Amino acid sequence: MGYSMSRLEVESDLCDDGKTISEVSSGQRSSRPSNNLDHEIAQVTKLKSQPHELFSQGVHGRRNLPVSTVKMLAGRECNYSGRGRFSSADCCHLLSKYLPVNGPWLVDQMNSRAYVSQFSADGSLFVAAFQGSHIRIYNVENGWKVQKNILAKSLRWTITDTSLSPDQRYLVYSSMSPIIHIVNVGSAETESLANVTEIHDGLDFSSDGNGGSSFGIFSVKFSTDGRELVAGSSDDSIYVYDLEANRLSLRILAHWSDVNTVCFADESGHLIYSGSDDTFCKVWDRRCLDANGKPAGVLMGHLEGISFIDSRGDGRYFISNGKDQAIKLWDIRRMSTSGSSTPGYRNYEWDYRWMDYPPQSKDLKHPCDRSVATYRGHSVLRTLIRCYFSPEYSTGQKYIYTGSHNSCVYIYDLVSGAQVATLKHHKSPVRDCSWHPYYPMLVSSSWDGDIVKWEFPGSGEASVPSSKKRVRRRHFL
Repeated sequence: MGYSMSRLEVESDLCDDGKTISEVSSGQRSSRPSNNLDHEIAQVTKLKSQPHELFSQGVHGRRNLPVSTVKMLAGRECNYSGRGRFSSADCCHLLSKYLPVNGPWLVDQMNSRAYVSQFSADGSLFVAAFQGSHIRIYNVENGWKVQKNILAKSLRWTITDTSLSPDQRYLVYSSMSPIIHIVNVGSAETESLANVTEIHDGLDFSSDGNGGSSFGIFSVKFSTDGRELVAGSSDDSIYVYDLEANRLSLRILAHWSDVNTVCFADESGHLIYSGSDDTFCKVWDRRCLDANGKPAGVLMGHLEGISFIDSRGDGRYFISNGKDQAIKLWDIRRMSTSGSSTPGYRNYEWDYRWMDYPPQSKDLKHPCDRSVATYRGHSVLRTLIRCYFSPEYSTGQKYIYTGSHNSCVYIYDLVSGAQVATLKHHKSPVRDCSWHPYYPMLVSSSWDGDIVKWEFPGSGEASVPSSKKRVRRRHFL
């Protein structure tokens, strides 16, 4: 289920004394302009995606109006900027107009739920992972041919996450087990059957070192330098694994419930963000982590558990998807030093795995919400649905996009909060989706087994006909 409209909720007041902050309900219009995010990130986003002022001045003096592509190209030829070329902000202004909403075109179709789908950092590879033990790595630049078909080892329930190393030589995959497996992506073998055609080395994240602990791993990510892995687990902990030393280097008993999502905040690897079913987002600074394992700060605002976190990559901002059916934008400078357990907002039992979100809960608000903004419209039910910032190179990170239980992909404007696009094709929940780092292309994956791509202006191929949706496409093996 979702909401009938999307809105941005801006909180200018922080709650340090327990007072409830009022919120405009979904059935009312706010008296404040919906496109006025009064925060530093709004200005930063505009600077990264607005054309040079000289281009605007060249358009009959109308500086407040959008500059068309034709006029920007003409302005470049006339050297309005004095540089003879577009700046990165000029490029973002042009490319961000062309949202990947045409299509979709079928990439692959499996008789298994798709749980993970991600482009590599340079966009040349695409990774899709399915509940039925399969992981496929597609060569995007070679007609989406399957470069590696991996059959996972010792799978428990499903492949919960995958991560590709920065040099694109190795891939790790996790399941509901303390053992994470690593695969050599660069080998010549196309078919990678665990310990038959190739070795899938096991990295033991259990404290006893023999895999005897009973917990699962929900989230795993490579560090930017490729030397470490960070993981979030069902035993309420964060783990850091040193790949060079081939050993577990850190365990933090981080939350009061499952740690569903973790990631490094930036290239330094010093800061780690985590989100949990205890409703808290936490920031961990490894440079000053004391013996008690206390976080650098806690960010409160979600009413239900956190399903995913995506960092903006600047060590300051991140977004989180929550089971309270909302994405929240955070500035870690607003974090508190500690967080208390979530107050009793509801006097009923609710489980997102098989129940719809209660209508009476949609207008509830955390009394100490420290988020910068809230985005609503999609639904987070049945599975840990993921959300992301749009790419920096092509859009200046001016959008937020997310999968949804109602089988759609939603794209929001970060500053205005407007729902700028809804991509409809799938017949089951869309757990993951990925925007190409350089091209206007987005790939969505669903529990219906479909992997489809959305583009602008399109690939020139015929899109998937709704009447033939379930016709299987031949796999490239």
